[in-house]
Amino acid sequence: MERPLELGNVTRVQEFVLLGLSTRPDVRDVLFAVFLALYLLTLLENTLIIYLICSHIELHKPMYFFLGNLSCLEMCYVSVTMPSLLVGLWTGPYHISFTACMTQLFFFIVLICTECTLLASMAYDRYVAICRPLHYPLLMRPQVCLGLALSSWLGGLLVSVAKASCIASLSYCGPNVLNHFFCDVSPLLNLSCTHVALTELVDFISAIVILWGSLLVAIASYVAIGRAVLHMPSAAARRKALSTCASHLVVVGIFYAATLFIYARPSRIEAMDLNKVLSVIYTVVTPMCNPVIYCLRNREVQAAFCRTLHQS
Repeated sequence: MERPLELGNVTRVQEFVLLGLSTRPDVRDVLFAVFLALYLLTLLENTLIIYLICSHIELHKPMYFFLGNLSCLEMCYVSVTMPSLLVGLWTGPYHISFTACMTQLFFFIVLICTECTLLASMAYDRYVAICRPLHYPLLMRPQVCLGLALSSWLGGLLVSVAKASCIASLSYCGPNVLNHFFCDVSPLLNLSCTHVALTELVDFISAIVILWGSLLVAIASYVAIGRAVLHMPSAAARRKALSTCASHLVVVGIFYAATLFIYARPSRIEAMDLNKVLSVIYTVVTPMCNPVIYCLRNREVQAAFCRTLHQS
């Protein structure tokens, strides 16, 4: 959609209006109670996972190290987007300053890009554990795990600096209404009154490098795992190997299905209601479900949790 470039007498937008998840007063109160409960539950679950991993030496393994990083990331993740969602449900459409909006966008991009690369690191960990078990202590030694985790966070930071800087440098001359519950890439691009080709190019390249790159690493890891499982001599060994990967596959599938649909193409998205629904999936539902999918069904974590209850 082309916009006239009449910038001579326009005033730069100083704030945005977030419409929120719903503008219907009759459903906002119910949704506020639901999402507040989900937010508190997510914080509780992920705090519990981090505590168990840090306090029990038997969980000081590469797999749980990455899970602890993921839990920490998702606590930050929901704390970036959920407060604005709750404010919108409590008050209705509300104003957010340009600086606050860009700050939220920056941290959101950092965290979503970090999660992509962290999920790829976890897939590699499972590949080494199943396909190269004899070399696992060497290939996944603490220095390597720390390097993978730091690379994930640093990569997310670098991508966010590039993307957020490009979006913040655009001109926003009005209207200033964002049909979303937080400051996201697509709704901001839709409001820009200047040419966004360079910004969309940066967005597209970062999607190729981070989203598609990390997804290809995960796919390659699981293709190799699948081949190794097929060659295992016993059904019990195959079931055990698959059980260690099933939870990760579920999370990867849900996360990438939503994020790739929204972010892996450079064009602006006009169906913002669908965008909001998909955003709820990976900003609210996934962080809440991940601790259950990954850890609370895990026997080692369950045993650590039971010991913690008995000690208290």
